[in-house]
Amino acid sequence: MAIRLNRKQQQIVEQERVVSDQWGRYVRARDHGHVDYLRMADRCNSFYVGDQWDPDTIAKLDEQGRPALTINMILSTVNAVLGEQASKRVEFKYKPRNGGTEDTASVLTKLSSAIKDANQYDWCESQVFSDAIIQHGRGFFDLRMAFNENMMGDIVITADDPRNILLDADAKEYDPSTWKEITETRWVSIDEIEQMYGRKKADMLRTQGLTRTRYEPDSLQWEDDAFGDARENEMMGASEGLSDQEEQTIRAVRIIDRQHVKIVPCLKFVDLESGDMKPVPQNWSDRKTRDFAQRMNMALIRDIDKKIRWTTTADQVLLHDDWSPYRTFTKIPYFAYFRRGKPFGLVTNLLSPQEQLNKLSSQELHILNTTANSGYIVERGALANMTADELRNQGAETGVVIETNPGRKDSIEKIKPNQVPTGIERAAMSSASFIKEISGVNEAMLGFDSAEVSGVALEQKSFRGQIQLQVPFDNLQRTRHMVAKKILELVQQFYTEERVFYITTQGNTIQSAKDPEEFTINQQTAAGEIINDVTVGKYDIVLSTMPARDSFDDAQFAEAVSLRQIGVAIPDDRIVEYSHLDKKFDLAEEIREMTGRGEMTEEQAKQLEFEQNIRNQMAMAEYERAQAEVAKLEAEAMKLAADASQTEGGMDSPKIRLAMEDLEVKLIIARENLRMRQGLALVSAQSTIDKQALSSRAQIVGTTVSEREKRRTALLTGAQKAEADIQKERAKPRPTTAR
Repeated sequence: MAIRLNRKQQQIVEQERVVSDQWGRYVRARDHGHVDYLRMADRCNSFYVGDQWDPDTIAKLDEQGRPALTINMILSTVNAVLGEQASKRVEFKYKPRNGGTEDTASVLTKLSSAIKDANQYDWCESQVFSDAIIQHGRGFFDLRMAFNENMMGDIVITADDPRNILLDADAKEYDPSTWKEITETRWVSIDEIEQMYGRKKADMLRTQGLTRTRYEPDSLQWEDDAFGDARENEMMGASEGLSDQEEQTIRAVRIIDRQHVKIVPCLKFVDLESGDMKPVPQNWSDRKTRDFAQRMNMALIRDIDKKIRWTTTADQVLLHDDWSPYRTFTKIPYFAYFRRGKPFGLVTNLLSPQEQLNKLSSQELHILNTTANSGYIVERGALANMTADELRNQGAETGVVIETNPGRKDSIEKIKPNQVPTGIERAAMSSASFIKEISGVNEAMLGFDSAEVSGVALEQKSFRGQIQLQVPFDNLQRTRHMVAKKILELVQQFYTEERVFYITTQGNTIQSAKDPEEFTINQQTAAGEIINDVTVGKYDIVLSTMPARDSFDDAQFAEAVSLRQIGVAIPDDRIVEYSHLDKKFDLAEEIREMTGRGEMTEEQAKQLEFEQNIRNQMAMAEYERAQAEVAKLEAEAMKLAADASQTEGGMDSPKIRLAMEDLEVKLIIARENLRMRQGLALVSAQSTIDKQALSSRAQIVGTTVSEREKRRTALLTGAQKAEADIQKERAKPRPTTAR
């Protein structure tokens, strides 16, 4: 006979099923790769910081009097790679695709820059990159919304500890969109759980301390209410080693925070023109969905879709289980090297050469130490001032004096030590070269090449080393693209209100930090239009890599000076802005004012207009003077021709011919001068016309903007007044009617 459960009992059974499934998925991910990763990540991290010897090996070497050297070549090699990444920063740029506009794409680019600046993205990326390079190839970003400082929400970017992230044991691809799940685990106290999930959940976990029921030692950490050390009982069973009278409390609980994919049926909007599909929000009613589809001329179809389920448990307590507010995982991975589900880091393959280098260097030093006191061959009774035991202990000291009995000097002979095997030295050098060859970091990148090497050769060697390092940097570009895509997803999903952001422009446009650029998203006009609507449209992502800010400014200043030296007319104020002078923007503004390139005051504009009018009048006077000169010469030529007709010989007279040639030369010069003056007058007149046209256009634009602002202010004032009247009407006491 089947037993019927009430609703509460069904909920309890369902929660137990979810908790059991959560723990099983965690155990599978832990035992199928994560434990091995932790072991290798800890070893790689220890080698990077210089802890490269096993404690048991060091103890044995100390007993034997042998040295244990650490020649940490991994540190300098990894730091060279980290320096390459720190010197190249990235900018996210968006390009419109379907339904997007150039203006909105530009605003999205500025918005992503503002989000990066607010989260100190460059340092966050350096942390993720170093995690993957050092700790066996894994680093993780976390992008999610936070509402603790802004009610409308802010995008928060953090760098997760890769040791706390458990990957899908069945995943093989780099892209997390192909994964079924990703899990984050960490140890927290009961008080933290009470703060995050409420007192009821915390009390349920405190009960675990009384009943001592748990999955296994990896779920809870215990501590005794005594002065003794509780670590002995941490990894023991719930009842092992404890008497009934002993009380235990929970010191820490393992939180398992899993985001996993579920396939669910859903409704989708279909754009009849482009064919694009978009899921219908879950909280929409059927009527609202149909009205929206009809109004936007869209079709509705039934389909299946992937949704993210977010489940959080602690031991046997279900803390949270609901649909994720995000469309994709919040975790973005970076794998330094990736081969079909097998990520690894730069340090991973340097462990064996580094161990070999340490052992060979230690052995070489041990041989040198032993040869310093190789021993003596002494006949009995030859020593006068010491015994044979004293000679054994003091024979290797500096300045030792050995006194012999008379005639017994030849009875003492120092044993010749064996030479250091040449193979050890060569093997040590090979180990150091192996580290450089495997990592791709050569002497040029480390800055260790000799001074005899030319600059061109140094640049080529450095470039060849960078080619071998293109694999982790190409993977970094892939992760950057995922981060930019996730930022766009969060912006379009959560940045739906009108908001104002500020950004200080860097790069090709130099702008003072005290005058940041202001831009607004989702701005609604009085006509009901939305300007810079970032919630609609599809956009492509373009990554532009540029040097870090200090080195970029230095390069721009040096390049500007070089162009100036070869004759390029770069203004003085631009060169000053690229410099590192204090108050350089104020100095550049003063230079612009002195050279006439700055914004003019009203008095300066009037003075310039007055000078321009004077120049125009002078040009017209010169033109009229040249015109009169031409007319005068033409009249003289006509008179000379008339006089020649009345004289003997006419125009063939030598005197008349010379006079006529002289007048023709003067007339040619005068006409050329007239054309030049005419051109100058036309240029001056056109300049005045253009200036007047620009002034008129600016006045029209200013008037239009002013009228729009007045209309907007009037509309807002009217709306506020209407709202106030409504509130006042509601506040009036209503007359009561007798029943």
